[in-house]
Amino acid sequence: MNNDWVKVYSTTDIFKAEIIKQMLLSNDIEAVVMNQKDSSYHFGFAEIYTKDIHVSKAKKIISE
Repeated sequence: MNNDWVKVYSTTDIFKAEIIKQMLLSNDIEAVVMNQKDSSYHFGFAEIYTKDIHVSKAKKIISE
């Protein structure tokens, strides 16, 4: 991943991360989910990244 991607959200719920990602995509914000959860023990985080030019808009949408 290039240096122009910034983490805007982190959660332990992969389903919630996917919903937020789709919400950002529907608002024309590029977004990806990095699933850092361990598949055997189910600990870790799912993190959402977006391009640095969209960070403030993405955080505003997520907080609403």
